Amino acid sequence: MLSFADFDARGYRMVDVRTGYGQWVTTYDDTVEDVMDLALLEDLSEPSWHTVRRAVDLGCGTGRTAAWLRRHGVCAIDGVDLTPEMLAVARSRKVHDSLREADVTDTGLEDGAYDLVIASLIDEHLPDLNPLYAEAWRIAEPGALLVIVAFHPHFIMTSGMPTHFTSASGEPIAIATHVHLISDHVMAGVRAGWTLTEMREGIIDDRWIALKPKWERFRNHPVSAALVWRRPD
Repeated sequence: MLSFADFDARGYRMVDVRTGYGQWVTTYDDTVEDVMDLALLEDLSEPSWHTVRRAVDLGCGTGRTAAWLRRHGVCAIDGVDLTPEMLAVARSRKVHDSLREADVTDTGLEDGAYDLVIASLIDEHLPDLNPLYAEAWRIAEPGALLVIVAFHPHFIMTSGMPTHFTSASGEPIAIATHVHLISDHVMAGVRAGWTLTEMREGIIDDRWIALKPKWERFRNHPVSAALVWRRPD
């Protein structure tokens, strides 16, 4: 398993996930760019969002993903997150039918309850991907889809940049970051029983350079990835 420490070019103080997101919550929605994740969801051939019966948003955070799902026709969405402060914002947004504080690898949700499981920009915080894919399998019904949007390992390794935010005092703080190769995702999904049906990679393009001019040196490097899996009937 690769260690982020081998690539770290920033040397930021690093905190655990609950602590980090609890502090980032006030600026999170203004910091995370839609081109990182929502643009990839826009490009997917499936799911056919408006046909989803019931979705679960793992690592739901402030509700950004659920708000996008609602705009695209998903009518019933439950949310799970580890951080109470993030859940409070999601609750105020009123885009989930229910919210619970739990680990995404041990949600406590009902077996086979969902025809869509989605997890966006959380994989780099997990030391092991296998429990995520296994838990998604458990709560998905036969024929369900699993959508994972990941912080691309190539970008983490090339930039040496962890997931991070700027604290209220102006200090850049990293949140526990792990490097998972795309092959790690593939093998974790296969082990759990999923069948990969689609994959898209987002690259640093003109949209990104307009937002972050200093990233010109990363032009055409992949920065995020979306994987769509199906649970066989």
